[in-house]
Amino acid sequence: MTALETDRRRADRRRVWGRVALYALAIGAALAAAFPFLWSTITMFKQDQDLYIKENNPFWFNEPPTMEHVTYLFTNTEFLTFVSNTVVVGLAVVVITLAISLPAAYSLARLVGRWGERMGIAIFLVYLIPPTLLFIPMSRVVSALGLHESLWSLVLVYPTITIPIAVWLLMGFFKGIPRDIEEQAMVDGYSRAEAVLRTVIPLVFPGMVAVTVFSFTLAAHEFIYALSFISATAEKPISIGVPTALVRGDVFFWQSLQAAAVLVAVPIALVFNLFLDRFISGFTMGAVKG
Repeated sequence: MTALETDRRRADRRRVWGRVALYALAIGAALAAAFPFLWSTITMFKQDQDLYIKENNPFWFNEPPTMEHVTYLFTNTEFLTFVSNTVVVGLAVVVITLAISLPAAYSLARLVGRWGERMGIAIFLVYLIPPTLLFIPMSRVVSALGLHESLWSLVLVYPTITIPIAVWLLMGFFKGIPRDIEEQAMVDGYSRAEAVLRTVIPLVFPGMVAVTVFSFTLAAHEFIYALSFISATAEKPISIGVPTALVRGDVFFWQSLQAAAVLVAVPIALVFNLFLDRFISGFTMGAVKG
């Protein structure tokens, strides 16, 4: 065996072991990420005595599974109301965020000149301000408008969090699109608005997907503003509705809490998975080009 053949075999072995290590790391990371979800899924079907006896294995069923706590979630709480309220708020926030951030990002990227980037950074810095610092002024605005105990208070407040990062993200996409595309459309007889709608907006669709996912998930899990502005059960989103219904003093309805978490997470995860590639490209391309 020649020295060249020996070196090739060593290189092949290194590549094989490198792939094995990479796959092992990926599998380990996937299991670590999936473990809380799997544990929640098991817990939601556990009987009370199975859950609270210390000697029992917490990661599997020691007693026959039961649907009792899932049924309790639907029959003894306003779970479906919480979900519908969350969907309404989330969709409204997404629409408002896109309606404001798209023209703002386009204007900063195309029409403002060298000051556009500086203004974009300034807008992004607003996102870095902790929402708790804005709580008092936001509360006064909500009170002045008479929106306490209304979902519209959340629809008003949440875009102040989502719009800054949406503008910054979409600016990166608009900067990465050659001006020649829309200029050619205007030469063909379209107005600037028509040129943007027909040629530019389709190219920033991955960024719009990223903004949509970010805005909706923020509206779904935000807690501080929702807890402060809404106390009526019929108006609560899921982020505060489930905890206030299933945590009563020092009594925690653990199985029903886990059932709510799983039932909410699964649809979001499925939708997220459908647009995963566009979501990732939306954040990476927008960040690099911005």
